[in-house]
Amino acid sequence: MQNGFIKVASAIPSVKVANCQYNLQQIESLVATAEGKGVEIIVFPELSVTGYTCQDLFRQQLLLEQAELSVMKLLDFTRSLDIICIIGIPVIAGDLLLNCAAVIQKGSILGVVPKTFLPNYNEFYEKRWFASSQDLKPTEIRYAGTKIQLTATPKVFRTYDGVCFGVEICEDVWAPVPPSNNLAMSGAEIIFNLSASDELTGKHTYLETLLSQQSARTITGYVYSSCGFGESTQDVVYGGNAIICENGQIIESGERFSLKPQMVVSQIDVEKLRNERRANSTYSNAQRGFIADFIDTMPAEQHDFKLERYIDPLPFIPDSSDMGDSCSEIFSIQVMGLAKRLVHTGCKTVVVGISGGLDSTLALLVCVKTFDKLGLSRKGIVGVTMPGFGTTDRTHDNAVSLMDSLGITQKEINISASVKQHFLDIEHDINVHDVTYENSQARERTQILMDLSNKLGGLVIGTGDLSELALGWATYNGDHMSMYGVNCSIPKTLIKYMVRHVAVNEVDGTARETLLDIIDTPISPELIPADENGNIAQKTEDLVGPYELHDFFLYHFLRFGYRPAKLFMLAKKAFDGSSEAVAAYDDDTIKHWLREFLRRFFNQQFKRSCLPDGPKVGSVSLSPRGDWRMPTDADSTLWLQEVDML
Repeated sequence: MQNGFIKVASAIPSVKVANCQYNLQQIESLVATAEGKGVEIIVFPELSVTGYTCQDLFRQQLLLEQAELSVMKLLDFTRSLDIICIIGIPVIAGDLLLNCAAVIQKGSILGVVPKTFLPNYNEFYEKRWFASSQDLKPTEIRYAGTKIQLTATPKVFRTYDGVCFGVEICEDVWAPVPPSNNLAMSGAEIIFNLSASDELTGKHTYLETLLSQQSARTITGYVYSSCGFGESTQDVVYGGNAIICENGQIIESGERFSLKPQMVVSQIDVEKLRNERRANSTYSNAQRGFIADFIDTMPAEQHDFKLERYIDPLPFIPDSSDMGDSCSEIFSIQVMGLAKRLVHTGCKTVVVGISGGLDSTLALLVCVKTFDKLGLSRKGIVGVTMPGFGTTDRTHDNAVSLMDSLGITQKEINISASVKQHFLDIEHDINVHDVTYENSQARERTQILMDLSNKLGGLVIGTGDLSELALGWATYNGDHMSMYGVNCSIPKTLIKYMVRHVAVNEVDGTARETLLDIIDTPISPELIPADENGNIAQKTEDLVGPYELHDFFLYHFLRFGYRPAKLFMLAKKAFDGSSEAVAAYDDDTIKHWLREFLRRFFNQQFKRSCLPDGPKVGSVSLSPRGDWRMPTDADSTLWLQEVDML
């Protein structure tokens, strides 16, 4: 394991039923290929040495002896290899014949795991030939020249780097209480499943759901290999399924119904799994009372690490296939949160500052949806434009057009005179465009909204988003403050998709044109005067960096607790230019903005410690009452030092 990742493979060899010699050659070929790719653990299908569909041939002593002889040859083949191989074999244990998985490394059998649940319904007749591990008494056998203790006790294998994995076989995962539950509770971080599951209409979709849910429930990596071409098609067909999951997500899968051998390789992030388990108190409590036998593997040669798996550059953005449903669900969460607040307070009026930018647009759309859901008149939504020294015609006109098209109450209050008077009061030179110049405008706007809401008996709806909270890009007691913040857990990258969803699917005409132009408008607080052409001069991303980078850092920093070195490595892969959805960034640029993200994140915690209420919509939130509790004076030295060493 390097950088938290371990490379695993699911292999599906060609098979000739009952031809152990041929099957061994196929296994050895795939093992050699996997070793060359730097795979650390490879799993093969159920009964891969003999073939799964031998039926009553499993009662033939010759077949059982040839299977054992093939394992001896495989031990010799792997004697100089680091890779850990998991193969399927029939094993005699006294009066029992067991369907087993053998874990092999460097010419040794590290352990043998018997199958627990034997299907004996419909097309399956396994109990005709095999016994269950539940029938097994502790037994010492000699198999392939190795003394082996066979027990029904769960076995957890531990690599030299400390990665723990367990094995279950086919039907085991279909049981109401799979053995992998016990294995995970005993410490296994990856589960390998040797399977022989036939193909039926609709079964594959169910299988994918089953495996992804099991990996999510146990917070594990799950590596599944099911037999394919070459198994008997006398009554059923085996399509060959190679699937690798990680905590509920299928991260790699193979080609079904292939006539050729195949191998699916991926890197499982064990560090992520460990962090998820530590953060989940329910998982910690569930471990009580579970025990297993631990078996250590042997040390392996270290290789240079190269990140090969896909890294999503926009982790907050739903897949395009369910974008509409996801956006609707997020809106529903925001709407329900605001609706409860309005019903609880008895308010039928909300006040929203409308700037013509993304954040206030999304907040306004949430208010409109909430009022419609509650059966309230949209006139109870008071949108306030507050032009200042940096307001451009484009944003002002978009704000007015949006409010017109949505049918809400409009007010315009120019803050220039008030701020100029304030500058006189505090003796600030209006020509000095510093933080005082900017924040005075932001606080003046918030004061207007708060006082107006008092006058109207309403609530001020906050517009600030998660990305701004992470960077501290908000004026303390200015736009930082509201009576309910509907956008508080939505990052800037996601807000664009939310607004676009409404523009494309829910409105037309002027409203659609306005929303699309708002999406294309540069992000800016507009606190500095426009340029000579009347265009926005103060662009946020020029000052604090690209939001797509910051949102990427934020997600992985909060969700999984990754250190700067890993954030840097993941970002280099995610923003290498291979994705059309984001820009490409060189190493120096990523490093620069990573340092800026960490510096601002630590320094600006005081703004997050007194946030208004607001709904959590995803897996990451900065609420001081929920997901993130951090001292406002925590020191960032360790994190910044690591960035400087990259």
